[in-house]
Amino acid sequence: MSTNITIKSRLILYHQGKILLLKQTKPNGGNYTLVGGTVEAGEFAKTAVIRESFEEAGILLKEKDLELVHVLHKKVGSAHRIVFYFKAYRWDGQLKTKETHKFKEAEWFYLDDLPKNMTATVKQVLTEYRDGQMYSEQVKK
Repeated sequence: MSTNITIKSRLILYHQGKILLLKQTKPNGGNYTLVGGTVEAGEFAKTAVIRESFEEAGILLKEKDLELVHVLHKKVGSAHRIVFYFKAYRWDGQLKTKETHKFKEAEWFYLDDLPKNMTATVKQVLTEYRDGQMYSEQVKK
């Protein structure tokens, strides 16, 4: 029996003590989430987060500025999702919401003053990350 596995890559970007979150449009849930997305065929996780950061937020990252800080193994039904979370403090480019059909704004938040309406996954991962945990699991029915 084959297993459906998706690999994703997300960014925890810091600036002046705050992290970047994107606010989804209402049709996409209306919650705050981290920049990032699916690792495509032929890509590695760092390459994917660099591409997604530019596509979603106009941010130009360099591989050497990315540090792996958390890995989430999520089960959704019979499917598995592995998500790599990279931290960065440096970037170039002009921060702006580029995929306006998915996100309506990009905002900065302190880790101890995050918005209430974040996705459950982002809440869990940021809590685990803040507690120094490198790995966590989540089951979604």
